[in-house]
Amino acid sequence: MDKYRLHYFPESGNSYKLALMLALCGQSFEPIWTDFAGGETRSEAWRATINTMGEIPVLEDGGARLTQTAPILLRLAERYGRFGAETEDERFQILRWLFWDNHKLSGYMATYRFLRAFTPSPDPAVLKFLCRRLDDFLAILDMHLRDCSFVIGEKPTIGDISMIGYLMFPKYEAGFDFAVSHLSIAAWLDRISALPGWRPPYELLPGKRLRCYIAE
Repeated sequence: MDKYRLHYFPESGNSYKLALMLALCGQSFEPIWTDFAGGETRSEAWRATINTMGEIPVLEDGGARLTQTAPILLRLAERYGRFGAETEDERFQILRWLFWDNHKLSGYMATYRFLRAFTPSPDPAVLKFLCRRLDDFLAILDMHLRDCSFVIGEKPTIGDISMIGYLMFPKYEAGFDFAVSHLSIAAWLDRISALPGWRPPYELLPGKRLRCYIAE
């Protein structure tokens, strides 16, 4: 029996962050597909029994149901002694980028990609606003990565695993071709995908997919 059970849906970048972290640490998990499109996470029953916050992912670890991706990544890094901090300054830097990713990069990319690719008639003004913000965040990250191989230096950490969560999906979904627009990000993603145990999102997260309204 697997040590972990992961409640997810395949398009969830936050679910991918946890699935990838487990894979990179050599851990397996039982995948629990969740009917996000059907409103399962918004049901009273699901919130009462799985996650009162009504959010995916949820990682079952023994008898505990863990929620919120960043603290779960921190817990796994400490447990397996991988992709975490070795010094006080590294811990500060990891937390700094985790919070930035949650508030800025993943927060906006998740919303923009979902509206753009998985809703039938998104508001063009909303998409324009979100894309403009993303252009700024991606430029910040791209400039930062010109001087380092990974987010806090020359080794990968959970800061990297968090920030790549929504950037590894097929480019047609969000409409960003990093190999053209953000060369440092593209090179960084290549370095992440070369790590032993890496797998792309839809391989780690199987199951019924949301309808995509963007052609490949």
